[in-house]
Amino acid sequence: MSDLEILEQTGTEAVKRLRKHKLASGKPFMINSKELPVKQSYLEYPDHTISVVTVGPDARSFTTLRKLSGTQARSLRRRLGLL
Repeated sequence: MSDLEILEQTGTEAVKRLRKHKLASGKPFMINSKELPVKQSYLEYPDHTISVVTVGPDARSFTTLRKLSGTQARSLRRRLGLL
């Protein structure tokens, strides 16, 4: 395994730990994805729901654009390796 691959794996594992910690403490976790338009992200909540959001003008709030169905949320987690 190259140094770059090791660094990438280490970073991915750190983000997964942060996600688990935030969700376990009752806070949402932002998931950025290249499959969404610019300025849109997924926001995963501790109750396992996921919404597509855009960051508000104050950069501290979110505007929900749509909520994913349970099937869509599971599919997203599977694609991102978050199950």
